[in-house]
Amino acid sequence: MPPGTIHKPIRMKTYDTLAAVDLGSNSFRLEVVRVSGDQLYPLDSLKETVRLAGGLTDDKRLDEPTQARALACLHRFGERLRGLSPEAIRCVGTSALRVARNAPEFLLKAEIALGHPIEIVAGREEARLIYLGVAHSLPASPDRRLVVDIGGGSTEFIIGQGLKPHERESLHMGCVNFSRQYSPGGVIDKAGLKAAEVAARLEVERITAGFARGNWQQAVGSSGTARALREILEQNGWSQHGITAEGLDQLRAQMVKAGHVDALDLNGLTRDRRPVVVGGFAIMAGIFAELGIEQMDVAETAMREGILYDLLGRFHQQDMREATVDEFMRRYHIDTQQAARVKRVAVKLLASTGLGTDNDERFLDWAARLHEIGLSVSHGGYHRHSGYILQNADMPGFSRPEQARLALLARAQRGALIKLPEFAEGAGLSDNDRLLVWLLRQAVILCRSRSEPRLPDIQADISGRRMRLALPEGWLERRPLTRRALDEEAVHWHAVGTKYLFA
Repeated sequence: MPPGTIHKPIRMKTYDTLAAVDLGSNSFRLEVVRVSGDQLYPLDSLKETVRLAGGLTDDKRLDEPTQARALACLHRFGERLRGLSPEAIRCVGTSALRVARNAPEFLLKAEIALGHPIEIVAGREEARLIYLGVAHSLPASPDRRLVVDIGGGSTEFIIGQGLKPHERESLHMGCVNFSRQYSPGGVIDKAGLKAAEVAARLEVERITAGFARGNWQQAVGSSGTARALREILEQNGWSQHGITAEGLDQLRAQMVKAGHVDALDLNGLTRDRRPVVVGGFAIMAGIFAELGIEQMDVAETAMREGILYDLLGRFHQQDMREATVDEFMRRYHIDTQQAARVKRVAVKLLASTGLGTDNDERFLDWAARLHEIGLSVSHGGYHRHSGYILQNADMPGFSRPEQARLALLARAQRGALIKLPEFAEGAGLSDNDRLLVWLLRQAVILCRSRSEPRLPDIQADISGRRMRLALPEGWLERRPLTRRALDEEAVHWHAVGTKYLFA
């Protein structure tokens, strides 16, 4: 085991079939694969053009027709997922669900329709998953690659080498929202197209220094827009291979000449791509111009394959979340011995309850190792700083809900629970999260002296809103400071309607 490693990874099951659901802002996709060693072999693939981003109103709410269309699609996907192990399925939402103000209400209905939980990932995490999917489909090369993925509501940029991404960015521009803004009703005019390309260039200008030509040797496009543009350029004789700057110039001229998307008579332009082709083209043309791209290859894989390889890694003890926790411990100079003490006590208490899942144990492990991350900001109120960092930091591998769960555990590790909105009456805190908060708080108190507490017989008993901590006989008599802390702990739990006992 490498120096500094203080944990033993939680053993995970393996599965011979995996499934990924990608709730994109333009299309919803489902991919089912067979696992053989470290390789994935496609079994089934479903795609429906839902155009979630097109259903966002001016006040950023998903309208009812779009919700109905999405729920019907997810209900069909749910039928295909029946019989698969829930642990072997991962469902991910992206840009439109990141910005929709009524996303929480929609997700409640969506998860019922699909039959599985849905994670919303941040833009940079989406970029990481895209690169992972693309990199697995490309030939091995020492070159640095720029990967560009134009989605329905956002565009991701990644520079990586081999299977490792080095730079990741996500910009809020996609083929759906650009088409709606700059080609209303499908109209194409020279001024509108130019405005769209300029708008795209202005967005990309923010990241030009890190992503311009000279930072990479090969440009690769992924997802629907890139594949559609490649097909149009190649089938109309405007490119021999992939997407080229010259080919985009010829396509621009044809678009302006047509005047409307319905009048575009182009080989390779499919019916479902037609309504969003103008926005996708404008973004790609802006990217080519701003980053100095002359030619772009196009990958056949994208985020859904990245989701599957990421899921496979979790089963093969290559969980990106584990690597992120280790990196954060190093970056924020966490006291690894104290983290190990708190983790041992917390996990031991969890085992004694007979409650919780493997996933709960995993989160308790991570929270114990990261609970003091806020000390890098300030000792005063460090638990609040810990919560803020874990809520808002770029944490590869973690979805937004997962970061929110870690942040809750960190914020709630000490102090008055009644001040936390999650503990307000009717807030909907789950029993499992309440349990993990209680366990982490006990471990932090018992390890406060920053020395081994030596508690071979410690036990925890949980029954509804009644929690009891059982300590070895005579242990507290020698530790009056800890007894006082536990007395205060009882007051905090009583304030949120929970009976707390210790002996």
